[in-house]
Amino acid sequence: MEVKNYLFLMLMAIAGGVFARSAARLLQYLSFAKPEIRWDNIPARIKQTLLVGFAQTKILRDKVAGPIHAGIFWGFLILLAAATESVLEGIHPALGLNFLGPIYSVMSILIDIFCLMIIAGTMMSLWRRYVSKIKRLQVEAEKVEAAMILLTIFSIVTSLLFQNSARVAMDADFSWAVRPVSSFIAQTLFSGFSYGTLHFIFEACWWIHIILILGFTNYLPYSKHLHVLTSIPNVFFSKITYPNVLEKIDFEQDNITRFGINDIEDFSWKTILDGYTCTHCGRCTSVCPANTTGKVLDPREIIVQIHHRTMEKGPLQSKIADYALNASRQERKQAAEHILTGISTAEYTELEQEIFTEVLNEQEQSIWNKKLIGDYVNPDALWQCTTCGACMQECPVNIEHVPAIVGMRRSMVMMESAFNEESAILPDIYGNMENNSVPWGGFSESDRAAWAEGTGIKTAAEDADMEVLFWVGCAGSFDDRAKKITLAFAELMTLAGINFRILGTEERCTGDPARRSGNEYLADMLTKMNVETLNMYNVKNIVTTCPHCFNTLKNDYPQFGGNYEVSHHSQYIRSLVSSGRLHIDKNSGVSKEAIAYHDSCYLGRYNDEYEAPRATLTNIPGLEILEVERSESRGFCCGAGGARMFMEEHIGERVNVNRTNELLATGADTIAVNCPFCTTMITDGVKAAEKIDSVRVRDISEIILDVVKK
Repeated sequence: MEVKNYLFLMLMAIAGGVFARSAARLLQYLSFAKPEIRWDNIPARIKQTLLVGFAQTKILRDKVAGPIHAGIFWGFLILLAAATESVLEGIHPALGLNFLGPIYSVMSILIDIFCLMIIAGTMMSLWRRYVSKIKRLQVEAEKVEAAMILLTIFSIVTSLLFQNSARVAMDADFSWAVRPVSSFIAQTLFSGFSYGTLHFIFEACWWIHIILILGFTNYLPYSKHLHVLTSIPNVFFSKITYPNVLEKIDFEQDNITRFGINDIEDFSWKTILDGYTCTHCGRCTSVCPANTTGKVLDPREIIVQIHHRTMEKGPLQSKIADYALNASRQERKQAAEHILTGISTAEYTELEQEIFTEVLNEQEQSIWNKKLIGDYVNPDALWQCTTCGACMQECPVNIEHVPAIVGMRRSMVMMESAFNEESAILPDIYGNMENNSVPWGGFSESDRAAWAEGTGIKTAAEDADMEVLFWVGCAGSFDDRAKKITLAFAELMTLAGINFRILGTEERCTGDPARRSGNEYLADMLTKMNVETLNMYNVKNIVTTCPHCFNTLKNDYPQFGGNYEVSHHSQYIRSLVSSGRLHIDKNSGVSKEAIAYHDSCYLGRYNDEYEAPRATLTNIPGLEILEVERSESRGFCCGAGGARMFMEEHIGERVNVNRTNELLATGADTIAVNCPFCTTMITDGVKAAEKIDSVRVRDISEIILDVVKK
């Protein structure tokens, strides 16, 4: 061993110790959050990690930035072998990976190629950020750090490339090494250099390379590039399917005193890990309907602020935890542990207050007493969310924004009764739902089945022998426009000979507006009442025209004992046509009518159903579906989700107007929808564009009804 090796071992030990301490600190912060099981179904998680984490399938949705970042990522994976070799050489000059033989030949070729790819990728990234100035990358506080990180990556791979080039020029490379790029550099740049000069270049580049790697690794836990270490674990622990279920609150627990997310202790550890993992890329914000239309909601900023709160409060939690660990008396230990549960300082006992002021100084107490909602996260931003989920769809590391937002809404609603100007109407909406089981005022629960008068449609109470239950929903029962959709779909089922029933006055709101706006207590009550009714009639199959009801019945209700086969009416119509129970009249064409189709978020993004509505429409002879740029998984919200249907919208452009203008730009005479909320919002958008006399907004059931054989 040489002096170089002893110096390296000493440097490695110091760097390893510092990193271990930093990693332990981050892991401890995770332990302060709520537990959650995220290690079930290992095979599916491995598959998801391979696709999203390693194959970079989500980041490649961006056709420009995707390949750049993916190239850098894959390059780093390959360069792990080069880093390993550098470490082995640092331990002892005789160590390396040459013993792998032909495998090493392939590795050395790939290392050379990916060095070039990373160099090109970092240069393109610098260009996009500082010359092209891509909007979502323009975060003033991150400009210096971003440049430093990119230049560090550039220097790491450049020093490796020059190190290998010097090795080739000295004719001292490993026997199985094949380095086309390094050989070219050796011949063009290092030709004629003395052995001593080449050896100096090699040693200098080796030390630069290894110091930068060790320094970069230890910098990561303190930077926004922590995702380099946490992105793969975050993808592994993320929801296997799209996060379409909200966590149930057990209101029957005796010791439950807080509802929703008040501070970081109320998040699950996975949300804290989301904060660690945010790449600050801004893809979530770039597709957010609220942000796109000039509102303050910034999904990236919400996750960033959760991380900021974690990093500010985490060290203080650690001090309290250390006190609890070393407390000499059991009552003091229990008091300190109780403080760590996140209770308000106003609820402290005398002993807890004594410990709090003893362990934390005044400045630390001030930090501790900050409010997550208000001091870090803008409450107005939380109310602007439509829960469309576009942010989660685009996030390359599977961060779950919407559950975090709804969790904080729960705190504002159930703990604080804190509403802003736009959401001020929600208490009235909740009152309507509690008293009449419908969000809108002026309606009676006894009128829920009035739309069916004279149709001969039976209720389950009249005859529970059914093929399927038609869940009509609040809009379909009370809204004049939506009732036409209800009647159209009911007629289609009648024509197909379906033995269906409705619940009539026994049907209540599914609770979706309450659940997504934060009133989980009300949603819990409505859900349990509906499940009791459905189970009483032994309902097995449900069909509904509302994607919000569809998602709630299918994904939320199983938590409450409601397990049913739930179909959206677009899926049901498709099956009726394909099975021959409904027949399209080929002679009743639509004269080559062009239709612009709008994807609803809760059918498409939340339940991955894009094909059924389109397949249903393509059965119509002469009909052409015009797709807009933001369609299918990239679809743009109508603005009604997350109970925004019932709130005001004062800031920026109206979301529904933005979406409608895109649909109108196709030149289509008809806009096809599959959701009563979308019908209302898009119709209002058409009115705003003063085209209500020339453009129709129609549900797919209405379009199909025109062309089926009666």
